[in-house]
Amino acid sequence: MIKVTLVKSTIGEVKSVKATVAALGLSKIRSEKTFEDTPALQGQLKKVAHLVKVETV
Repeated sequence: MIKVTLVKSTIGEVKSVKATVAALGLSKIRSEKTFEDTPALQGQLKKVAHLVKVETV
């Protein structure tokens, strides 16, 4: 399991980055979600790595 926390704002980011953050279910700063580790999730996290904090649970 992986816990993802949004730590920076998406203001000023391109649409695809904003859409990826929304697809992860993160809306406000410090919002967090827990996911199963999959290759698709890893690709999304790589795209928004500069905005999120990732922890293994």
